[in-house]
Amino acid sequence: MKNKKLLLVLAALVMAVLVYLGLSGQTKNNAEKPAKAGEKVSIGVLQFVTHESLDEIYRGIEAGLAEGGYQKDANLTIHFMNAEADQNQIQKMSEQLVADQNTALIGIATPAAQGLANATKDIPVIMGAVTDPLGANLVSDLKKPGGNITGVSDATPVADTVELIQAITPEAKTIGILYSSSEDNSLSQVNAFTEAAEKAGYKVVPYAVPSTNEINTTVAAMLPKVDVVWTPTDNTIASAFPAVISAAKEAQKPVYTSVETMVEQGGIASVTLSQFDLGVATGKMAASILDGADPSTTPVEIFSQGTIVVNQKVAKELGLTIPDSLLQKAATVIE
Repeated sequence: MKNKKLLLVLAALVMAVLVYLGLSGQTKNNAEKPAKAGEKVSIGVLQFVTHESLDEIYRGIEAGLAEGGYQKDANLTIHFMNAEADQNQIQKMSEQLVADQNTALIGIATPAAQGLANATKDIPVIMGAVTDPLGANLVSDLKKPGGNITGVSDATPVADTVELIQAITPEAKTIGILYSSSEDNSLSQVNAFTEAAEKAGYKVVPYAVPSTNEINTTVAAMLPKVDVVWTPTDNTIASAFPAVISAAKEAQKPVYTSVETMVEQGGIASVTLSQFDLGVATGKMAASILDGADPSTTPVEIFSQGTIVVNQKVAKELGLTIPDSLLQKAATVIE
């Protein structure tokens, strides 16, 4: 009798384990399975902070998803969150988007992608505008990422920017770089730019800030010591860029940037990558993942072909002349 009861208890335990494993497998499969034709799917999007360039990327993502056959409010639900540069919120929001069992996740900017990567090893994560995926420890190989993460990288054309500085400010000898020490992608851009600028004969002085709170004091210390300023694709600097421009204008120092919207805000020139096009590429890649593509074997797409944007109005205010040859090559001239 005792043996019979023992067998019944063991059988119940085995059944409970099987049910648990079945439910766990179902949860995992729900996150990984490709979308079927006509089936409505959901994706989670985490944006690092609000500013024009990242907002443009998000607009592009929606357009790219639509081009890939996933139309918002038709066969696609987008759960969008914005951490507003708060690291605690990045973690909480990443965990929430994973808990919502989205079929795929998109991280706009490096900190957002890192947050999602830390939150899941099962749900596909697509990077949007991550300059250095290797340095950020998001992928192990650009051609074969090897995990649940792939996406689009915006490789800043730094050598072309150095040529801009030579053309517009030929007398400049010292370049100050303003960047955030808390963003992995910024340091890789600083290193690449420094190498290109020093090769061209410039003295390069980097100024790192841990947050927007230190930007005003850092800029005030930097401007008397440099001839021009360069800023990489950096979310922290972009968030406080009007303050940077205000101080630079008062000091009569030109600021070269890496984003078109920042040239519009008062930078003198840039060789830029279209943030909207970056978003479209990210959205298309997300659509392919939803269709069943494996992120571990989907190569990271690299954007590096930039276009010239110049601000003629700022040049005149600073008493600088933009060569006609450069104006003719520019894709955008802001008057």
